[in-house]
Amino acid sequence: MRDISLRIVDLLGTGEFVSGAVLGDALGVSRTAVWKHLQKLEGWGVSIDRVKGRGYRIVGGMELLNKDRILAEMAEPGRRLLNRLQVLDTTDSTNNVVRGEIEQGAAQGFVCLAERQSGGRGRHGREWVSPFGRNLYASLSWHFDEGAAALEGLSLAVGVAVARVIQSFGVSQVTLKWPNDILLRNKKVGGVLLEMMGDPVGKCQVIVGIGINLGMTEGAAIDQPWADLESEVRISRNQLAAALLSELLPMLDTFSATGFAAYHAEWGGFDAHRDSPVKLITPRMTVKGLGRGVSSSGAIQIEVDGIIKSFSGGEVSLRSDNDS
Repeated sequence: MRDISLRIVDLLGTGEFVSGAVLGDALGVSRTAVWKHLQKLEGWGVSIDRVKGRGYRIVGGMELLNKDRILAEMAEPGRRLLNRLQVLDTTDSTNNVVRGEIEQGAAQGFVCLAERQSGGRGRHGREWVSPFGRNLYASLSWHFDEGAAALEGLSLAVGVAVARVIQSFGVSQVTLKWPNDILLRNKKVGGVLLEMMGDPVGKCQVIVGIGINLGMTEGAAIDQPWADLESEVRISRNQLAAALLSELLPMLDTFSATGFAAYHAEWGGFDAHRDSPVKLITPRMTVKGLGRGVSSSGAIQIEVDGIIKSFSGGEVSLRSDNDS
């Protein structure tokens, strides 16, 4: 039987007040048990209003992920490439779940979604704030036969796929920041994290992790300017998940053949720093100049004193030259 806490979320998901007595009757538990499960949800960061005489409500409502609905909403080409979809209530990291499945021999196209991550992470090991039931946390596996060389520009191509999906819901001000950030009105709304397993010069597996802020909790402790999609438009989490997988799986299926070249021009159209003053920070130096897009292999290009220089990934960060 489904966890009582999640059944409570379903009952309160409309954002309307429901009394403790009604909740208890619907769930077949005491009002004390209802109260304990509400406390559990609040511990996960769910904002619950309590009004005497009216009951409880989840502020703003909440839509839980539904595996069957996601599968039904997916476009056929993506659904054919999906090997297995797992939806978890909570986990440390969806990337870690996929890593474990790969180690157990899972075929490519395994996808993990979670309502909450307790140890979500972004690039350079930074924390990825992952409140329960508000955003989209997704990871999937894909196999490549040519090792790391075949992965040049893959994170940028994934960014293009994510930007396409966001635009498809009517959000127009989405841009990409090299190498793996998705921005909305110059604030971070999503990110990509790739992790490789296996042979760096032969058969390897890539974990593609994606986080998208859909309805981020107010006051979230995030150390940079952030945005969420609900500031622009109301989007179903299940429809967003289905659209993302429908776009991403076919892209991964053809990437070995097309490489980043197929996404190069489109990435340039999304480039948040094109022809703008930027600074690139590495452990050894800081480079200032004008952003000049990316190379056909996905390296960032910066014009310094009239000369265009290219820089690849690793411990490298790109910022507007106005940032601190």
